Amino acid sequence: MAIHKIYIEDFVEEDYHLIALHTSLEDYRLAYFLNRELGIGLSKSKSDIPLQVKGMKTSFIRFTFEDEKKLIQWDLVQNKNEIENIENITTTDLFSNTKNSFSSSVYLLPEYKKVDFFVKIENADNEIDLDEVMVQISKIDAVNLVYSVTKNKIKSKNNLIF
Repeated sequence: MAIHKIYIEDFVEEDYHLIALHTSLEDYRLAYFLNRELGIGLSKSKSDIPLQVKGMKTSFIRFTFEDEKKLIQWDLVQNKNEIENIENITTTDLFSNTKNSFSSSVYLLPEYKKVDFFVKIENADNEIDLDEVMVQISKIDAVNLVYSVTKNKIKSKNNLIF
């Protein structure tokens, strides 16, 4: 009897583009400007992207649009989130039962800490021109920098599965 080996790499196909955005805009305003410039309809998703870091749970805000004609999925995802940790410290001095709160920054893709948002475009191999999309995004006044992210350099690819 012959043995057949199936490798998982044969099935994993990277069929998405990832665009990094540096901006000071709030997420809802950025979604509005992207809708206007790209002619899409991003809306806030009911389900955010959950992530557990350092034993604490957080979630990243996500805006989605599914182009049913071209079967393209657009996602706008924030990269940075703050986690606040409250600790109760019991001591026997003047400041007993004080609550200390510490906040720390958590990133969806930690290797890109300076990126504010990512635009993930799925199933768009021959349907869109990525350079043209980046030119349209760069027309937004408050967007400082736009560039494509090379998928091979992403160490935490599993965080992009949503």
